[in-house]
Amino acid sequence: MSVRFDGPAAPLDADDLVVASLPFGSSRTLPAAAYTSRAVLAWERRHLFGGGWVCVGRSVELRGANQRAVTVGDIGVLLTCDGATVRALANVCRHRGHELLAAGATADRAAIVCPYHGWAYRLDGTLAAAAGMGGVASFDPADHGLIELPVAHWQGWGFVNAAGAAPPFADYLGALDELIDPYQPERLRLGDRHVYDVAANWKVIVENYHECYHCPRIHPELCRVSPPASGDNWDLPGAWIGGSMDLRDHAETMSLDGRSRGLFIEGAPRRTVRYVALFPNLLISAHPDYVMTHRIEPLAPDRTRVECSWYVPPHATDVAYAVEFWDITNREDWAACESVQRGLSSPHYRVGPLAPNEDAVHQWMSFLARAYQDPVAAFTAACLSRNGDRPA
Repeated sequence: MSVRFDGPAAPLDADDLVVASLPFGSSRTLPAAAYTSRAVLAWERRHLFGGGWVCVGRSVELRGANQRAVTVGDIGVLLTCDGATVRALANVCRHRGHELLAAGATADRAAIVCPYHGWAYRLDGTLAAAAGMGGVASFDPADHGLIELPVAHWQGWGFVNAAGAAPPFADYLGALDELIDPYQPERLRLGDRHVYDVAANWKVIVENYHECYHCPRIHPELCRVSPPASGDNWDLPGAWIGGSMDLRDHAETMSLDGRSRGLFIEGAPRRTVRYVALFPNLLISAHPDYVMTHRIEPLAPDRTRVECSWYVPPHATDVAYAVEFWDITNREDWAACESVQRGLSSPHYRVGPLAPNEDAVHQWMSFLARAYQDPVAAFTAACLSRNGDRPA
């Protein structure tokens, strides 16, 4: 049975969304309100983040506590781990709705106990005890377990669909798995992690990630090891967007001098770097010798938390060369994104055209323009309808 969207469209002008979804070369950018409106962000949290498959972290880290409370979009989720099994449960007591665990908190208890009236649940969500309810004749504990939400694990990352109505995860991935599988990210270990607080809308960050039109002007380090006009973008099935860039002849990887001080990933392409974004919040940059991710969390219309992680082969001893390069590049990007955000907030901002090498930005914006009107239809179309050349 197909799922239909029965919620409201995003609070944006429909004519602006039509213009943003026109064919590449005719379209214009999204309106300023898409980046500055609190009402738009609230809608996105519920329908795009809550309605999609959101990366909630590395699977091995999720297994580090029996209970972990996270917020996916604007929906409270309780992740539980019983052995190797990670479940996602609605963080809502079935009695009167109290949160079972405060957002961001963890617990190592084998039972989930509501702090309000003491109802207790097993880690699989079934109700174990409801104090004071024994005398209620119509009360059946089997009818009052916690709501279970879809969970998926892929390449070492865990994902939750908090609203429960996203396309199946395999369809959501589409052709992305064949692009990322050569890097074996599930087998890589965390080498380092930085967290950035960026004064820009989450979409500004993703749009910046999807083009190198800006690279000659703000990324001299990157341009020394990778030609900014190199590579191609893909248009393949799945709720993701991305492309590749080449390494210069002297460069082994993305580092300040182009040299790798780590270990190359067996089977990974050696002359290209792949940049992909799995909607809505996981950016994956796959290099010959490491995989870097940006995991994005919108905090306000003009503020985004970005968790940047570097993953390396198990026996690699040096990741500093990759961290140094990308910390410089990240900060250059954040400064540009923050300037864009200030411009979007100006009363003089007008929608503009996209350059010929911003085709991935067009894919992103046109998807969003459709999703703002009907996210279910947009997700379905992205999963089933896109078509293009397979990765080389």
